[in-house]
Amino acid sequence: MTDPTGRPADTRERTGHSGTDPGGATAGSPRPPVARPPHAAPRRRRRRAHTPLDPGPSVPLTLVTGLVLVYTLLPLVWLVINATKDQEDLLDSFGLWLGKDFQLWDNISRTLTYDDGAFVRWTLNTLLYVAAGAGGATVLAVLGGYALAVYEFPGRRAVFAVVIGAVAVPGTALAVPTFLMFSGMGLANTPWAVIIPSLVSPFGLYLMWVFTAQAVPSELLEAARIDGAGELRIFFRIALPLLAPGTVTVLLFSMVATWNNYFLPLIMIKDPDWYPLTLGLNAWSAQARTAGGEPVFDLIITGSLLTIAPIVIVFLLLQRHWQSGLAAGSVKE
Repeated sequence: MTDPTGRPADTRERTGHSGTDPGGATAGSPRPPVARPPHAAPRRRRRRAHTPLDPGPSVPLTLVTGLVLVYTLLPLVWLVINATKDQEDLLDSFGLWLGKDFQLWDNISRTLTYDDGAFVRWTLNTLLYVAAGAGGATVLAVLGGYALAVYEFPGRRAVFAVVIGAVAVPGTALAVPTFLMFSGMGLANTPWAVIIPSLVSPFGLYLMWVFTAQAVPSELLEAARIDGAGELRIFFRIALPLLAPGTVTVLLFSMVATWNNYFLPLIMIKDPDWYPLTLGLNAWSAQARTAGGEPVFDLIITGSLLTIAPIVIVFLLLQRHWQSGLAAGSVKE
């Protein structure tokens, strides 16, 4: 079919397809244009509203935190740097910069062998005091805190008042009465004069009391008793695993307090063979001020670095035990 000019007519444009198209247009009618969605404008992200429980960043608080961090780490950095210097560089060089020679390993060797290995002996004494004193204090705090939190007995409130009062009393106020008591029993100048007072930890007892009341649901204990479990089995199989974070916390506090204890051994111990590290390093520092004494400031600094190293290692090893929510979901509310 041709048009008057002789060109073939495009029947598809004039007649279209027969029938209706999917859009409902009849044959021969022009197809309506397909509407394309306009490009969506980019949405701006809404700023999250800050609340007292979710505060926003604070510049003054960040600055204060940075100052506290510098104040905390600067003495440690100074200690590590100066432990690498000998006696001459220690007195002549800048405190926050390395000396001429790296003498750390030589300083450690001299520290461990100086004065017939006194530092090693003091370290063993400190480990004895920590194992017996801090370990015993932790065990007593866990047992006492669990008993006070779980069981009802006459005089419980009186015990609570005594524990709170003991926490409020500083240890220095009890030093002289403790010395007189141990001297009367013949225990002064012995390791027992340091170990026995370290067993008493009112703060640890109070902490385990509060932690047990929150971490050990009474419904679990009642369910175990209904199943026929005894009190010892309930404590070791159910309560003790739930008390692991609190136990580790009390243990670390007791270890640090016993490891750094200075005033109590100063009063109780007169024999240098039973000195802890704190008294031993103080004795090395004091000999430089005596007539004819040898100054060993490089050994004192190196010994101080070796003294704090075990505490740092223990914290790094035990931090994974600081977990919370071990009993979450065990009791259906």
